[in-house]
Amino acid sequence: MDHLWRPYTQMRTAPLPLQAARTEGCRITLQDGRVLVDGIASWWTACHGYNHPHIRAAVTEQLGRMPHVMFGGLTHAPAQDLAARLAALLPGDLNHVFFADSGSVAVEVAMKMAAQYWLNQGVRTRRRFLAFTGGYHGDTLATMAVCDPEEGMHTLYHGLLAEHAIMALPRDAESTRQLEQFLAREAKGLSGILVEPLVQGAGGMVFHDAEVLRRLRMLADLHGLPLILDEIFTGFGRTGTMFACEQAGVVPDIITLSKALTGGTMALSAAVARTHIFDAFLSDDPAHALMHGPTYMANPLACAAANASLDLFEQAPRLQQVAQISGLLAEGLAAARDLAWVRDVRVRGAIGVVELTQIGNLDALKAALVARGVWVRPFRNIVYLTPAFTASQQEIAVLCDAVVSVLSELAETENTARSR
Repeated sequence: MDHLWRPYTQMRTAPLPLQAARTEGCRITLQDGRVLVDGIASWWTACHGYNHPHIRAAVTEQLGRMPHVMFGGLTHAPAQDLAARLAALLPGDLNHVFFADSGSVAVEVAMKMAAQYWLNQGVRTRRRFLAFTGGYHGDTLATMAVCDPEEGMHTLYHGLLAEHAIMALPRDAESTRQLEQFLAREAKGLSGILVEPLVQGAGGMVFHDAEVLRRLRMLADLHGLPLILDEIFTGFGRTGTMFACEQAGVVPDIITLSKALTGGTMALSAAVARTHIFDAFLSDDPAHALMHGPTYMANPLACAAANASLDLFEQAPRLQQVAQISGLLAEGLAAARDLAWVRDVRVRGAIGVVELTQIGNLDALKAALVARGVWVRPFRNIVYLTPAFTASQQEIAVLCDAVVSVLSELAETENTARSR
């Protein structure tokens, strides 16, 4: 432990992490023998549950044949098959797939695509993106710059990051009017519009309805701007449809995918562009090529895992399971509405959120949840559940009961302390 630098952690004061020994289904077994029901599917990735035999078999078979080969100047069947399957699965003509190895990088690639879309046409004045309050798109320098600059985790870097336009989502008449006025003034300086559809994840699990996406598509078309949908969190069934944009009937110009793409097995991401974006890079001029190429781009093991994950979406009733989980989360978390400190309880697809007015000791809250036999990782004032789609009714009940019970106990403890 002396040599690990852990994520999102103040290394001087944070408690030691729990030692995971193995995973199976929706459960994490710790080194000390305790078993936790995982309520967040390892940051939303393990949509089929851990260690699924079909994915494991596909990766094992690929490991024996070709673990990796560079993608510069070479290609291979797992990547070709996966690209074709994604193109067939995505709406509209989203049919040109660029593979990367993390969600942040996929967003950076999408931003480069949108920016170079203009540069290849001789337009050099479009230097900014439009993104939205409450948004989160990654931790790399470029993606930090399009996250919420005030409420997000990246405020420390103000002045270092590129300055983009961050507006309120067009949820109502006033915010729509403000966005329309901004675009009327500034659209010619923008490369594109970037948004998380239906749910802004790590920015606060903030929901918006499908009409917001339709407004953004309309405004993007009006001003000729590429619309990028960041579906790294929402893609692959999490909101109730395979992709969140389907609920709005909207086809983005570029979509980014990761997280559940490989079923929680290994790192892989993709930025997928429509034909008119891709065509802007076709030229006799070598400088018009997209100059990006992650070393492990289209890793065959990861592509094999992703193909196996897509098999499961085809063969198993995953979206029906999401609908069932949605109802169970709504029922199981309803009691939290009456608790002190609770501002809101909301559910969309396999996402359940309890938003608090305040939160005390976050480490104590996490420890109390572990003591109840669940792995849930609250952040800021948000306690959320994003379980595997294969979670049983009993496992969902355990998760919801733990959240409601722990929040109730902490509220009682706080009230007792105040009364003294």
